[in-house]
Amino acid sequence: MRDLVCDMASSLTVRDVKITRKGKVLLDVAHLSLDGPGPTLILGPNGAGKSLLLRCLHGLIAPDRGRIEQDGVPLSGAHKSRQAMVFQQPVLLRRSVAANLDFVLKRQGLSWGQRKARIEDLLTEGGLDGKGRQSARSLSGGEAQRLAILRALALEPETLFLDEPTSALDPSATQMIERMIQRASRRGVRIVMVTHDIGQARRLAADVVMMQGGHVVELGVARQVLDAPQSDAARRYLAGGLVT
Repeated sequence: MRDLVCDMASSLTVRDVKITRKGKVLLDVAHLSLDGPGPTLILGPNGAGKSLLLRCLHGLIAPDRGRIEQDGVPLSGAHKSRQAMVFQQPVLLRRSVAANLDFVLKRQGLSWGQRKARIEDLLTEGGLDGKGRQSARSLSGGEAQRLAILRALALEPETLFLDEPTSALDPSATQMIERMIQRASRRGVRIVMVTHDIGQARRLAADVVMMQGGHVVELGVARQVLDAPQSDAARRYLAGGLVT
């Protein structure tokens, strides 16, 4: 893949964001600033608001109040065009593997020759060599998720949001995706990822956001948060206790 390196990762800031549905507060974050190099992993129990926060950061959901900023200004369509997101269940076109990638590359105005070379690089990056003509819908779960990540990376985003991309995968498939994430991060792509896997957070994270009940209960360098959490909620979660 082309060596994409950002001089400085863009910053993401949450200011007084709140989302309420049917009288229940689903997300309530007074302030959160993600300005380190990443990857940033978001941890917490079910219902903590992790995926909801991710969708707000990507502009898919507008909060009831507050705002999301990128590089100090409110998130806009121009910012969102520099982001990409991959969901827990990969969403693929009813086309070949190569055509799924070509669909994205055409939007960048590349010639057929340029797209063809880029597709070959992407397939190699994702360990999908020789599968370009195969139907995307016939791929295994791990292969499909790798294709979804490749398609997101083909946009050359500054920020890539990942919502539990390995939750349904076996260790081998998980390892391949983690390597893709690490390589993308080294190229300068900011990674913001939701996971339930504490071991995965230890392997990947530069910093960690811990959530409970729609609130951010802890944020810091991964090693500090995972080895010496300061909040009771984070301590219980990391110890395997029940957190509601």
